[in-house]
Amino acid sequence: MNDSHTEISSTPEEIPDHRWPSPCETVRLKKSPRLRSGATYLVNRSGSLYVVSENYSYKTEPYYLILSRELNRAQVYPDSRSVLDASIVPVCLDRASRSGIPVADCFIYQSCGKVPAVLYGLNYFSCSSEYAVVQNMDSAKEVIRHITNNGKYPFCCQQLREGEEVVKIHAIFGRVHNYGEDLSHYAELLFSEFHIPLVTMVWIHADGQYRLSSLTPTRYSALSPDEKSLLRICLSDQEFL
Repeated sequence: MNDSHTEISSTPEEIPDHRWPSPCETVRLKKSPRLRSGATYLVNRSGSLYVVSENYSYKTEPYYLILSRELNRAQVYPDSRSVLDASIVPVCLDRASRSGIPVADCFIYQSCGKVPAVLYGLNYFSCSSEYAVVQNMDSAKEVIRHITNNGKYPFCCQQLREGEEVVKIHAIFGRVHNYGEDLSHYAELLFSEFHIPLVTMVWIHADGQYRLSSLTPTRYSALSPDEKSLLRICLSDQEFL
């Protein structure tokens, strides 16, 4: 494995219940070039290592990096079990619901389902970011054929109620930018449960109410300028090479 990842050290600080303290209170933002696509950043905080990456999926380099640190008995976040659980939508929602987060009803089908709905593949090669929102059965049939590989694998179906929409929100060390109190609280709970520093939360929303649909990988390029600034704060004292 290419061990070219950059280690980031900062002043030790207490992290109660694994919640990230406000970076604006503890770290000064340094000017730095843009985040490098595909890069993995390692952040040392209070004796624990946080792996910041665009993708933690099984068999990726960040996943094996986490696994190798665990085999060396290092305290690393997110742990390998959490990144795997987060990538499997029904498992992710089960863990999230146990943490007090409202989640979408999730049904597993082989060849049919109800619409409108959000559909996720459950095969070996599927990624939660490749979900599809379908409004009618004609479009659903084509999506189902694709994500099940012509019926070889099951799929996950989350039915949409009238007036509901699907929204994506980025969370950085359990923090969101310019969202309400409820979403800020849910982001903190998800970080406490999965310890994923950079993640996209997919929510089903209507009338100010949110239900978690999935957690998906996040490209640095998908972050807003303010979100990139927040991430750079968390990566402060780091040279972007």
